[in-house]
Order: sequence, then structure tokens, then C-alpha cells
Amino acid sequence: MAQRNTWQRDRVRTALSDAQGFISAQDLHAALRDENTGIGLATVYRALATLAAAGEADQLQSPDGEAIYRACESRGHHHHLICRSCGRTVEIQAHDVEQWARRTASQHGFTEAEHVIDIFGLCPECALARDAD
Repeated sequence: MAQRNTWQRDRVRTALSDAQGFISAQDLHAALRDENTGIGLATVYRALATLAAAGEADQLQSPDGEAIYRACESRGHHHHLICRSCGRTVEIQAHDVEQWARRTASQHGFTEAEHVIDIFGLCPECALARDAD
């Protein structure tokens, strides 16, 4: 059953697209609140969940365990390099990881295996700035 597109979901989608890198639902809600949209936190959570389920947003866990979201630039399965300092995100292909995941699942008798791999580190600019300190 297709979900109805609401103005609130459209506004959350736009705000997510305007955000730099990954953002939490709380931070996205704060930005929307600052714009006096009247959109509540529960609506932001629901809209983000719907966008993630539809493949329009990436969702992952931050290093501290919080769910964070980003407007999805590409459809289908993909992975990310994410800067721990500035949040810069690069979508990457990981063919070796895909083969390893299928092989490992198969070796243990698993079928229909899925995986999520995100690599956190420092982007070149943040690493350079840190070394300069």
C-alpha cells in the first residue's frame, strides 16, 4: 500500500537534502522548529523512517549509537566513508565486501543475508587540520 505524500514529509525531505552530511532526527527537528514549520518531533521520526524505507534516505548508527539520516544520492545497496569530525560522507562501492558477506553467510548456512558497512575515519581536510594543531 503506497503512503500518501504529505506536506510535512515533503518539508522533512527538503530539510534533509539541505543538511550537510548525516543528521539526527532531533537536529533536523530543531532546524524545522527554527523555521516555524510547526512539524513535531514524532512527525520527523515517521517521515525519516518512511524516506529510509523507500530508499530516499540513508540511515545508519553514529559511533555513539544514535540513528542519523542523510538524503540518499544513489539507489540500491551501497556503503559510506564518514568523517567523524565534519560528517563529510562519500558513497563507495565495495565489491570485495559483497563477495565476502555472501561467502561468509553461505559457509554458515545462512540465506537471504543482508549487511550494513559504514567506515568512520577522518577526511583528508580534517586529518590535515588535526596534524596542523
